[in-house]
Amino acid sequence: MTDILPVADLVDQHCHGVLRTELGLGTFEARLATAATASGRPAPGTTFFDTQTGFAVRRWCPPLLGLEPHCPPAGYLARRRELGVLETGRRLLRATGVSTYLVDTGLPGDLTGPAEVAVASGADAREIVRLESLAEQIADTSGTVESFLVNLAEAVHTCAASAAFTSVAAARHGLGPDPGPPGPGAVRDAAGRWLAGREAERRAARTGGGGPSAPYRTPDDPVLLRHLLWTAVACGRPLQFHLHSTDPQRLAGFAAATAGLGSDLVLLHSYPYHRHAAQLASVHPHVYADVGAAPARTGARAAAVLAEMLEPAPFGKLIFSSGAQGLPELHVVGARQFRDALGRVLGGWVADGAWSRTDATRVAAMIASGNARRVYGLA
Repeated sequence: MTDILPVADLVDQHCHGVLRTELGLGTFEARLATAATASGRPAPGTTFFDTQTGFAVRRWCPPLLGLEPHCPPAGYLARRRELGVLETGRRLLRATGVSTYLVDTGLPGDLTGPAEVAVASGADAREIVRLESLAEQIADTSGTVESFLVNLAEAVHTCAASAAFTSVAAARHGLGPDPGPPGPGAVRDAAGRWLAGREAERRAARTGGGGPSAPYRTPDDPVLLRHLLWTAVACGRPLQFHLHSTDPQRLAGFAAATAGLGSDLVLLHSYPYHRHAAQLASVHPHVYADVGAAPARTGARAAAVLAEMLEPAPFGKLIFSSGAQGLPELHVVGARQFRDALGRVLGGWVADGAWSRTDATRVAAMIASGNARRVYGLA
């Protein structure tokens, strides 16, 4: 029998708030689909509960609401409605064992912020600032390109007091062939194009004449994105990159260019390229790989995936997160699956005699919380 090593304190280095509203079956399933990276419609006769994520929810969450594990989805959702959204969230978040949440506030929707997450969970919570969302906010209050760039620089430096910055640039748009900081003229031109596009979209929406679509709602020009990233790097705070099934190697040039500048880079959500993320972390002293999200997505296979990340990367370069958003159930699944997977992997090595229990316990604490506390300067 595999010796399961207990994992104590957790720091969730990247997550989102939870929905404030009651959820019907369709909305709940849609959130499960997002967590499982499913798309479209489920197969006839099935639901998005028929995923590794769905099965993990049914394993870990019903007992926290007074039900049997693996109870049918309809019974679980009925109990959820009976308790209400606030009590459900409180029970689930307080069962994660997370002592500190780093909350990305860049997603749209009616999601709780860090202060509400702290109250519901009884834990500490800090904000992660999403650079693209910050640029949109500044654009809405800046009349010219010059004022936009000045205000953006001031806002980024003000936000350096937060836990970290995060960006979706690598996953959605790429950074172009040149990873270095762009020149002032190129930045002004890129900002001007983006601001003009946003204004054209607003005019079209006001007149009902259609017009440009989503690209102008968030920065998508590689020059402007690189300017955002380099402005954040200058602050010396950690910078997280959302990958969402994107090969981390597309960030190799940026990682090399930022070496020695004092800003750590953290690669989020790299599955199924998790080996690549761990390899990149092994090459650059300031690059870290997130082991979160993959355990929740891979369910019963989580231990195998986690073991693969432990092959190439130094253990001080791996950090836990849940990546959860919307459903408090995903916070539970992220934490429980990670604990279970890490305990099985390291406990198995102890049982085989490959590792001592002392070393396994020390490495488990590093990945679960110690590395995050060091990188983000947490007490």
